[in-house]
Amino acid sequence: MDAQLKRGVLDVCVLAAIKNEDSYGYKIIKDVSPVLILSESTLYTILKRLEETNMLEVKSTMHNGRVRKYYHITSKGISRIEEFKEEWKEIMDIYSFIEEC
Repeated sequence: MDAQLKRGVLDVCVLAAIKNEDSYGYKIIKDVSPVLILSESTLYTILKRLEETNMLEVKSTMHNGRVRKYYHITSKGISRIEEFKEEWKEIMDIYSFIEEC
């Protein structure tokens, strides 16, 4: 898969995983595992990028004596999911054309 396309898909999968409730790294990996394998290093790179682009916000809390970061999707992140859905329709149209040829 093209690296740029894959990056965009991964970003949206992470956003979708936290769309309905705030979450933390390990849980995000667990939640997306039915559809893709995501390493911790890849996830934290994605989370940092999404934070820098204001698609999510981070808050730290104590959990069992350790600091845990919780990620919250912003309205910009929700908009990105909706944009991706529209883009994906175009990709599926292209796929259908290729299949028919």
